[in-house]
Amino acid sequence: MHDVKTAFDAAGFRLGLVAARFNGGIVERLIAGAREALLRHGVLDEHIELVRVPGAWEIPAALDALADTGRFDALVALGAVIRGETPHFDYICSECAAGCARVTARTGLAVGFGLLTCDDAEQAAARAGGKAGNKGQEAADAALEMACLLRSLKT
Repeated sequence: MHDVKTAFDAAGFRLGLVAARFNGGIVERLIAGAREALLRHGVLDEHIELVRVPGAWEIPAALDALADTGRFDALVALGAVIRGETPHFDYICSECAAGCARVTARTGLAVGFGLLTCDDAEQAAARAGGKAGNKGQEAADAALEMACLLRSLKT
């Protein structure tokens, strides 16, 4: 049985974080949560590479580029999209999610999904270290867990 959820050690792992600059105050808190999770699981700070992109739309392209380097054990997508008055929100959220999934499907590399898709700034703040936790931390935890699982399935 391959169950790494209860305990996993990510010492020696290399992680790429792709973070959108749009809604920067929220995203900075997601980055902090992701870093905290990675360090807690034994990832060295020098093994965490942060790449910034303009917004959520650009996240999948950067994930693809990082995956193609072969330097990373897992990747984490971090961003925040807040609903506006037009359907733009729906297109950006859907395509970012689909793009992240394509990176995993194409490369077999774990990608933690830390894109907030919220109706308003209050919801985003609650999910970036507020009363609803830190989704950046959760995305990093999921990426590490999946990287450990995928590694164990190859051996």
